[in-house]
Parts: sequence; structure tokens; C-alpha cells
Amino acid sequence: MAKQNIYDNEIFFDGYRKLRDKEGNANELFEMPALFSLLPSLENKKILDLGCGCGGHCMEFVRMGAERVVGVDISQKMLEIARKENAHERISYLNMAMEDISAIDERFDLAVSSLALHYVEDFEGVVKNIHSLLNEGGVFVFSQENPIVTCHSGGSRWTKDENGNKIHMNLANYGIEGERDTVWFVDNVKKYHRMFSTVVNTLTENGFVIEKMIEPLPTEELLAKYPDHRDLFHKPDFMLIRARKI
Repeated sequence: MAKQNIYDNEIFFDGYRKLRDKEGNANELFEMPALFSLLPSLENKKILDLGCGCGGHCMEFVRMGAERVVGVDISQKMLEIARKENAHERISYLNMAMEDISAIDERFDLAVSSLALHYVEDFEGVVKNIHSLLNEGGVFVFSQENPIVTCHSGGSRWTKDENGNKIHMNLANYGIEGERDTVWFVDNVKKYHRMFSTVVNTLTENGFVIEKMIEPLPTEELLAKYPDHRDLFHKPDFMLIRARKI
């Protein structure tokens, strides 16, 4: 199966970095707080970070008391930055696709993945490998693009009024799973759409029990500062899950 490494594309990488550095980006306002709210205590824990990117989460896990963190990413560009900006004696970075983590000869208390799994075609294979790498009772916390986002397969996402205000989201092909070609900084960025039921059943059929799910929405206080995020009430950008190995 295909293993995508779009983050080593120079144009994509530069666009992504600028987006993440922008004040009020959706990752910082919604995804990151939700992700960290799902984490158990990290004191003296061993953590596997899948799709670790530039290593910011890895460093934060160390600050939260982790004994050891292994960050895995397919992008050499990302890991170059991680090793410069987020190096620590308790962090190891591996240049590896998530689909290949069965090669890791180590066990972990927690596996975390932030907005990376929707780039992976073989979700079930990754879930099985994570289950094998976790200690008994280990926790798997991940975020991904919401399935009502990943299902998009062309055309406008929105129906708008005569003033350009978003009335509702256009939803189509939700029940057709599989690859989607999207344009995000560059053409032909591949993402993989899976229905909510597929995500949930893949976890529960491969040795996990789901403890909590979050689809982050803005508060009125946040909307007062960033009113453009009101459209999340039509279309939550993210879905996050905490699951435990049984």
C-alpha cells in the first residue's frame, strides 16, 4: 500500500509551516487542547508519537514527566527540525512510515498521533501494530480530520447566501470510503476517508475499548475573537479518540 510523504515537498512544507505559525490556527485553538485533555498522566511513562512532525509534542511529553519518547515520522524535513529544535536525551526520533512500526522492538504505555492517520491507507494495519506495541492497559490517543471533512470529493464545500455567508455544508459521498485527492498548498495530496463506524469498529475489533471521543467546537468567548470559526457548528474539523488496550 502507498506510503505518502507529502511533507518533504518543499512548497507543501513551507505552506504548512506558515499555517501552523499563524495566530488563531485551528490546530492550536481546537485540536491541541482536545488532544492533551485526553492524555493520561505521563509521569514515568514510555510514549510513542506517530507522525511526530517537528517534535513539539515530544518535547511537551518530556515536560509532563515522560520517561522516554519515541517520535516517528516519514518526513526527513520534519525530523531535521525536530532534532534541532526539540532535542532531548529522553527523546529518540525515527525516520519511518507509520505502516512500518512493527519493526520497533520496544513497548510503550501510550501511543499518540496528531492529525496523521487520515494520510494512512492501511488504518487497520497501523491499529494492529499499535496494539502490539502497547503494554497491557496501554492507551492510544489520536486526532484525525473529521470523517465529514475527509469525505469531500470535489466541488464547493459550502452553500452560501447572496452575501457569501455560509448557510450549510454540502455533504456527499460519505458512504464511499477510500482515497481522496485534495489540493492543500499543492495538488494531489492524498487523504483517506473512513466512516465513523469504520474507525470505531476497527478499534474495537482489534483489541481496544473506546473511552472518549471529542469533536471540538468553539466557545462563545473564542468566537468573539475568531468569528470565522462559527462554521465549525456545521462541520467540526477534527475527531479525537482515546482508546485503551484490553
